[in-house]
Amino acid sequence: MLSADDFQYAMETTAVVHEPDRRIETFGSTRFEFEILSEQMDSVGTVCIRRGEVSAEKPQLIKPDGFNDVELEGFDPRVMEVIEHLKSKGMDLGFLQYGFQFRRSDVSKEIVHDNIESVREKALAEVRRTGNPSLAIIESVDDAWEVGIMKFTLEMIMKSQEINRFDFKRRGLL
Repeated sequence: MLSADDFQYAMETTAVVHEPDRRIETFGSTRFEFEILSEQMDSVGTVCIRRGEVSAEKPQLIKPDGFNDVELEGFDPRVMEVIEHLKSKGMDLGFLQYGFQFRRSDVSKEIVHDNIESVREKALAEVRRTGNPSLAIIESVDDAWEVGIMKFTLEMIMKSQEINRFDFKRRGLL
């Protein structure tokens, strides 16, 4: 279990170095692939690369109090603090429900003997080469890497809200 300080540190230091080209779909489920790069704390010059997927069901129109029923599957329970943090910062949560179930797929783990800058540049070069529109490359803290995934996912929610609202309005659902 993460301490409050560990959680806060992970929130402050996690950075998305490449975000997917797409946003959360308005009328269907969305799947993002991720690579989380994290320096190993107990071994100088080694980086852990975790690869996996995060999927979410389509956003739903809700009542203003509907965001209280967020379900998180496979994540540390402290990740709920991220949601509370965003609510306290004024994120408009009363219109669309993004508090659906997040499913974290099986995650592979690879240890690379190199520095974080070199690993980051290689990952960025690979995503430019492949053009994968659903890949996120995230730098996070090794022992709190799940906080990094959740922070990325919630940032994608914030960036998708305007598009999703427009889509609902265009179909006459708002």
